[in-house]
Amino acid sequence: MKIENLKDQLQKVSDPRRQWGNLKHKLWEMLIIALFSTMTLGQSYDDMEDFGKANEEWLREDLGLELKHGTADGDTYERIFNRIKSGELREYLNASLEITREKRGNLVNFDGKTKRGSKSKKAEALHVISAFATENRIVLGEIKSAKCRTEKNEIPELIKTLDIEGSIVTTDSIGCYEKTAEAIIEGEADYVIGLKKNQPKFHESVENHFKTGVRVYDKEQTVDCGHGRIEIRTYHLETDLSWLADEHKWAGLTGVGMVTSCTIRDGKTESSVSRRYYITSLDNAEDFAYAVREHWGIENNLHWCLDVIFREDERRVKNHNAALNLNILDKTALQLINDADMGKISKRRKMRNLALNHKLFISSILCEE
Repeated sequence: MKIENLKDQLQKVSDPRRQWGNLKHKLWEMLIIALFSTMTLGQSYDDMEDFGKANEEWLREDLGLELKHGTADGDTYERIFNRIKSGELREYLNASLEITREKRGNLVNFDGKTKRGSKSKKAEALHVISAFATENRIVLGEIKSAKCRTEKNEIPELIKTLDIEGSIVTTDSIGCYEKTAEAIIEGEADYVIGLKKNQPKFHESVENHFKTGVRVYDKEQTVDCGHGRIEIRTYHLETDLSWLADEHKWAGLTGVGMVTSCTIRDGKTESSVSRRYYITSLDNAEDFAYAVREHWGIENNLHWCLDVIFREDERRVKNHNAALNLNILDKTALQLINDADMGKISKRRKMRNLALNHKLFISSILCEE
């Protein structure tokens, strides 16, 4: 990321303040300070204020910010993030990253996460659904949902706003609805979607078919070892759907899948074998197995980081628009930290080093000497 490109892109974000008012601080300068504060373990509006004041000279001389009236206070940051359009913030931050995503065959995971700190007496906690390009670890977009159970309505809407052509889209069973499959196919992508009892008849038909079917299915197998435990997963894919009465309801449906997991601990096979079922527009077991395995990349590489590294649930922001904007800021900071060339150290240690040595911003984040 180049600082000049970051400036150019953030100047495109609409300023929600009255333009005839006494605007002392430029919006794009405030957004840069907010992003850099987040990258150095800042969690609050006051942290943004403190970062700006402590680094005012560096921001002017090395990064070229004007800061004619100094830096903003925490209350000003709060008012800004309460009102900024989150769609614009995501669009222009992504543009500033200058990342080219190889779309063909890549996975895009959709999953939701509740922002527990946004719960208030008047409203439930904000639930944010994110689209995550697994291989590149890029957040393509997000949409807010008042409740977890409304993901089925929001996922198709988010899909329609994204360029997913040539990708494989994955979601768990909460997104298993005809509208989701239709939106993915219209976006010229493939899908692998978890199937559970929120589609009772469909689930029962698939479950019974795999229990009673006599044909040899296309399948793949993986073995994971560690900590005295071996887990064997077998991925079965059935592409002959002549037995499926409701096939025509699902756009692009070409197969149904079953994943069985068997665990061996200390040389003994555990008695229970878990089975999970999926619907898909894919027609080979290798791609199906890869998509199922990698779906949880969004949990491991995004949601876990937001919880453990950025302490997102500890942030008490009740305004849902502000909570979403700060979530976008966190995910952008995570992307930059992931890409920072600072040796093989933890993400949190990278952030601490940035806070201690601003030269690292120039050499590792802004790609400048």
